Amino acid sequence: MKKFERLKSTSCLLFFLPLRDKICALQKSAEERFQKRRLRNTYFSVVISISLVLFLVGILGTLLLNSKKVADHFKEQIALTLYIKDDAKEIEIQQLVKTLQLNPATKKAIWITKEEAAVIHTREIGEDFMEFLGYNPLLASVDIYFNAAYATPDYVQNISQSFEKYTFINEISYDRPLLDLLDTNIEKISYWLLFATVVFVIVAMLLINSSIRLSIHSKRFVIKTMQLVGAHKRFIRKPFIRTHVLLGLIASLIATVGIAAVVWELNERFPELRILQNPQEPVTVLVVVLVLGVSITYFSTFFATQMYLNLKTDAVY
Repeated sequence: MKKFERLKSTSCLLFFLPLRDKICALQKSAEERFQKRRLRNTYFSVVISISLVLFLVGILGTLLLNSKKVADHFKEQIALTLYIKDDAKEIEIQQLVKTLQLNPATKKAIWITKEEAAVIHTREIGEDFMEFLGYNPLLASVDIYFNAAYATPDYVQNISQSFEKYTFINEISYDRPLLDLLDTNIEKISYWLLFATVVFVIVAMLLINSSIRLSIHSKRFVIKTMQLVGAHKRFIRKPFIRTHVLLGLIASLIATVGIAAVVWELNERFPELRILQNPQEPVTVLVVVLVLGVSITYFSTFFATQMYLNLKTDAVY
């Protein structure tokens, strides 16, 4: 009877062993899938965070390189206006315009007649003022736009004084406060933009380093286990560095594509800024972003793995 019960229990055990193995295999498979999914999510978050940070750094660097172009563009929009008397001879005005056009400081000189001035003023105010007044009170004028190198308060003041000798000029006008504001603040803006770029690069390094350290933190037990079985530090670091440098390269490529798209769109919308006139500048920004992404991920991974390699086994827990 005891022998029969022993055989029965043994047969039951043999019956449930394959079922237990299947359950264990399913649990192991589910755990492996969970770990792979968590690893993919970690890598995805690292790539996204690095690419966003590098994208912002690249945009700020592009603004820094093109800050002078933007400032020059605004300088060249300030006009010195010469209002001409009604009794002025047309030949005198034409000679003045030709003289101005031959001046290397002049970007363009535009002669606006009384009739053209009336049309422009009517368009601006939205009604025909000549119907109310019965005549055209506006004067003909010459608008002078200077090249950015000459659009300084001192130069514009000196050249405006030189026009006072022309008897057919009724009045000379230009926006002196705006010119002074641009001249005094452009250099300050450039310095502040440079300072902001440096600060943002440091912040980018810290953020990228933090993201990589969090990613490696989840592998601290693997690092310590490999170290306990006798693996060399270089051997342990190598796969982590290779993986994260590849992630940094992918993130850098994503950032460079985004920067290139923004620069192209800005050039299409604001062609007067001539952002792509010198292609070396945007190419330099893209190369710097690419090198920055790869180098930061390399050194961050190196020091993060080194930190866990130097930890004692109890400290890992």
